[in-house]
Amino acid sequence: MKVRRIHNWILLADLVWVVAALAWAEALRYGLHWDQATGLSVRNSLPFLVATWIIWTVLSRAMQLDGFRGGWRFPAVVAHLCFGVLFVMAILLAGAYLTRHYVSRLALTYFGITLFLGLLALRWVAWRWLRRRYLRGNISQVVIVGSGRVARELALRLNRHPEMLCKVVGFLCPGNEAFELGNHPRESSSVRSVSTLSVVDLLRRHQIDELILALSGPAVPEVLNLAARCRDQGIAVSLVPQPYELYLSKPNLLDLDGLPLLQLRDVSATTSFFRWKRIVDIIGASFLAVAAIPLLAPFAIVLRWKRGASFRWEKRCGWQGREFFMLRLNVDRDPKGRSHFDRIMWQLSLTEVPQLWNVLRGDMSLVGPRPESPARVRRYSEWQNQRLSVRPGMTGLAQVHGLREQHSSEEKTRFDLRYLLHPSPTADLSLVIQTLWTLVVRLIRYRDLVEPELALSPEAEMPASGDKITLENLHHAHRAQSSAN
Repeated sequence: MKVRRIHNWILLADLVWVVAALAWAEALRYGLHWDQATGLSVRNSLPFLVATWIIWTVLSRAMQLDGFRGGWRFPAVVAHLCFGVLFVMAILLAGAYLTRHYVSRLALTYFGITLFLGLLALRWVAWRWLRRRYLRGNISQVVIVGSGRVARELALRLNRHPEMLCKVVGFLCPGNEAFELGNHPRESSSVRSVSTLSVVDLLRRHQIDELILALSGPAVPEVLNLAARCRDQGIAVSLVPQPYELYLSKPNLLDLDGLPLLQLRDVSATTSFFRWKRIVDIIGASFLAVAAIPLLAPFAIVLRWKRGASFRWEKRCGWQGREFFMLRLNVDRDPKGRSHFDRIMWQLSLTEVPQLWNVLRGDMSLVGPRPESPARVRRYSEWQNQRLSVRPGMTGLAQVHGLREQHSSEEKTRFDLRYLLHPSPTADLSLVIQTLWTLVVRLIRYRDLVEPELALSPEAEMPASGDKITLENLHHAHRAQSSAN
């Protein structure tokens, strides 16, 4: 089943559930008996049904509310659906008020709650179905041709999207005279060298469905020959276009009489967006600061008594690499071996609450890439430097995925650039909701507060490719020398 078909089926199920949710709301409000008042209420509800269909269809397409945007994550699904349902209910209530169309407010409340729970359940069922199909092996087998960051990035993204219904089972790395084949790009413990003909036979023998070209440079003749032979044998061939410069740009494929032309469009947010974002930062940080003062005061007093200082200033790089001093509680990052007091504050991110002061000053934003030290920024590649194109934030997409200070800049850049590809107020609101979810989960899991565990890196989340493609059965195969990635 293609990805677009899955999205369409989820949207169709959403529209069917809208009818069921409205009927259930009417039943809760008026009961199951039918009389004149019930019939009048049902007729009055029909415009709301049609309006909900139209609004949800547009909203679902625009915000990709199928639940798999950015990879499946239950907190993200909850946040996106929460915003979507609230948006729909706000429009319905505003429309009812402006048109003076009578409808029971209690019935609308029942409708909103039922709609949210049902939409959430539909996505959970879809994810369970995809997961069961994945575990049964009823998916496409994929081999990636390439090594380095491009191949790793592609494998990570495919593994985060269960709706793709595919599994990366191996990598092919072009060598000087043949191919190096292994379970991970440039993984010396499982790399072998084989010829193009042997590779095609091996792919057919292991029932590989698709070959994806993800090269860091121009395709060599061996790769072109391999792609042609795979297509002749019925193996699908896809490619990541080169040069790989798709970050912070949205690609648009144009077909010029059979010649593919990939247009890279700028996705930088408008000036008005950043102005509104700054206003929201000031208002939000002001309210949060008032609420945080009584919460932080006891911790600050204890730190003053134990360490002689409640706060510390740390130098960070912000927008366009400008240096500033970030305020935080005087607790070490990842305080292993420290008291439960320090570890709980670090686990719940209470140490970062004083950065509301930096938000009010304009050094930071509530949502954005986390700022890093000048020493790290000086080692940034051109790819990582794009993190500095906006103000850093107190929370961001990398943080809700479990990445913190101790994780590498490259790991966090993957998520931060994905956030920058879709700058919008809804994305910021969604990340705030996901952050609250993350903190609540940490608070509930008391064991993690006592013995905090570091979040797994994205690479660790990749399912092991196993030995589906091995070279032990190949004749005339020899070990190739491994090279650094």
